[in-house]
Amino acid sequence: MRRSGILMPVASLPSAYGIGCFSREAYAFVDRLQEAGQSCWQILPLGPTSYGDSPYQSFSTFAGNPYFIDPQDLVERGYIKKNRCKSYDFGDDEENVDYAKIYESRFLLLREAWKNSDVAGTDEFKSFVSDNAYWLEDYCLYMAVKDSFGGRSWIEWDEDIRLRRPEALEAYRSKYAGEIAFYRFQQYLFAQQWKKLKAYANGHGIQIIGDIPIYVAFDSADAWANPKLFQFDWECRPVAVAGCPPDAFSATGQLWGNPLYDWDYHRQTGYEWWMKRLAACFERYDIVRIDHFRAFDAYYSIPAGAKTAEHGEWKPGPGGELFEIMKARLGDRQVIAEDLGFLTPSVLELVKRTGYPGMKVLQFAFDSREESDYLPHNYTANSVVYTGTHDNDTTLGWYRVLEKGDKSFCKKYLHLEGCSESETVWELIRAAQASVSDLAVIPMQDYLGLGSGARINTPSTLGGNWSWRMKKGAFTKELAKKIRRQTALYGRTQN
Repeated sequence: MRRSGILMPVASLPSAYGIGCFSREAYAFVDRLQEAGQSCWQILPLGPTSYGDSPYQSFSTFAGNPYFIDPQDLVERGYIKKNRCKSYDFGDDEENVDYAKIYESRFLLLREAWKNSDVAGTDEFKSFVSDNAYWLEDYCLYMAVKDSFGGRSWIEWDEDIRLRRPEALEAYRSKYAGEIAFYRFQQYLFAQQWKKLKAYANGHGIQIIGDIPIYVAFDSADAWANPKLFQFDWECRPVAVAGCPPDAFSATGQLWGNPLYDWDYHRQTGYEWWMKRLAACFERYDIVRIDHFRAFDAYYSIPAGAKTAEHGEWKPGPGGELFEIMKARLGDRQVIAEDLGFLTPSVLELVKRTGYPGMKVLQFAFDSREESDYLPHNYTANSVVYTGTHDNDTTLGWYRVLEKGDKSFCKKYLHLEGCSESETVWELIRAAQASVSDLAVIPMQDYLGLGSGARINTPSTLGGNWSWRMKKGAFTKELAKKIRRQTALYGRTQN
């Protein structure tokens, strides 16, 4: 079945609260997706972000980002007055998120709502807490303790609580019971609001594509609460960390620093933690894109303490066994394998064995020096094509700085001679839509024709990422009609 979707982070939606959230603007975006003939809305991970604001470095793989809680819903519940919402400073730039102001104000608003609410005694709240206790209690305690240590990573906490000694856990639970309850409240609101928005999208023929990073952050409840899952020493310090080896783009490689899994331990447990993680993802999303899929075949291990990624080594991952167990436990689910980068025959075999569609990115296609697997004539139907991803520049920004030989090849391949920059972007979109790939996903910025200022993320850089927001009213009815016409032309309209 041929389908089409739009990549648009929740944080990038317009709203009156400084950052995109589960507000009326999110529902309006779903309406526009339906008008545009789309079947999918792809978002980025929804977890609570840590320093650097990256959704790929989260304090929990299970929890939701409290920034996405809609304050207007709290007004309607009677938890906070509308004028109080307006009194908080969330930033005044409608095209960029001011994370410092969001951090300083959002939790004050939520704390005020918590004090005014009466949810703690309700059966619905109690059921939520009970149903999610397997991750919720560790997360809420982690955040409360983290706050008590001034936000420092758990590796810097006092030894008794860092190593989770029973008497310390009990003492901190008692001392910070109020804070723990506040964090439960945040997660309850997030889950309620997201469930409602997702149901609305599904009811309008839109499936949600979520994103699961293969690794968790070291500074996370997951790493602190479950040290046996990772390659840690007896003091719970990493023995090795994740990253990528040197390549043409980086002479020293990429040092991500995430803890690596102890796959032997996971295998002994029947991948129980992974099954819980994946089950939670499939409850939250309709389709799951698994980031850095190649690491399930072989992962790059860098000695802890290394300053660069130059001296790591490849080690075997769990292979297809994990996914066989997932299919047996969770049934056949919709998965997208992020199989970008250098792929060995064994990685290609793993993707083929799972049957999951891989990814094709048009911005990677136009290398005038060699034939590329990313050129549309090389695609197979079981794939997902993008003009670019959240890690790429916008198509307009990319095209403007494309090397002369590559740009000449691109023009010949797509018949771009005489095309304006705006027309060129639409020709790239057309090439994706016209391809044989079952699913075509286009970033919202490309439909809006935006330049590099609207880029979501530049890998291996700090600052200035994850902050772009779409201006209110930018996704017009006229644009939706134009998108629908092109989507229909290539047999991708479902609604």
